[in-house]
Amino acid sequence: MKECQIKKEIIGALESHARQIRKDVVTMIHQSGDGHPSPALSIADIIAALYFHVLNIDPQNPEKPDRDRVVLSKGHACTALYSALARRGFFPLSELPKFRSLHSILQGHPYQRKTPGLDATTGSLGHGVSLGLGMVLAGRVQGYSYFTYVIIGDGEQEEGLIWEAAMAAVKYRAGRLIVLADCNGLQSGGKIEEVGGIVPIQPKWEAFGWHCQTIDGHNMEAILSALLQAQQVEETPSIILARTIKGKGVPFMENNNEWHKKVPTKEELELALSALGG
Repeated sequence: MKECQIKKEIIGALESHARQIRKDVVTMIHQSGDGHPSPALSIADIIAALYFHVLNIDPQNPEKPDRDRVVLSKGHACTALYSALARRGFFPLSELPKFRSLHSILQGHPYQRKTPGLDATTGSLGHGVSLGLGMVLAGRVQGYSYFTYVIIGDGEQEEGLIWEAAMAAVKYRAGRLIVLADCNGLQSGGKIEEVGGIVPIQPKWEAFGWHCQTIDGHNMEAILSALLQAQQVEETPSIILARTIKGKGVPFMENNNEWHKKVPTKEELELALSALGG
């Protein structure tokens, strides 16, 4: 019973972190006058699970060699990542309102040289799995056993480079590579099933030899369970296909692709914060 209670407390705390991340996302984009709110809102639960429970990281020593790595391949969703990094203590919260401003450490896409806690510069879609594989193989050569987590979009899987990396990861038995796909069903050009030929997704990854799981990407217990299972798979890379809602948490943004890249007005920000609990 005690273990169950602790687990519920952990899940409750992580859900609170995810809500805070969502509040930061809409606030930062409103303040900056630019950004991608709905793709960031859909990964808030995944980001919260990683940064507030799963990752072996140290904000006081962000470059420690044996730390776990995170590659946000869908870099346009970086506001969710910046929120987590700030609230984990990698840099002051006072940096968040400076998002996308000149000389800010928080650029419109993740730029490793500017932002403490970032492991990769991203934004050109399709490169994240290759970057993650390189990190895993580098760790193997250097004698480290850290995990590398790569967050990709479902539309991003239309990029050929992802599948080259998928083949290589199996060849090199990169069991410490864990990919999380934000499967919200939408991309900037429309519905995933209408734009490209990626659906169904899981059979394709299985055919490439990956360990596959499909989960509810907004169920914190499911996220933690899937990550734990992926960590226990040896010599086989893993992908977690997280079924999510684009714009999750803000009713007028949910499944509304107009909010892929759009700035909330003051009134819309107030509505969004109210829906998120304050």
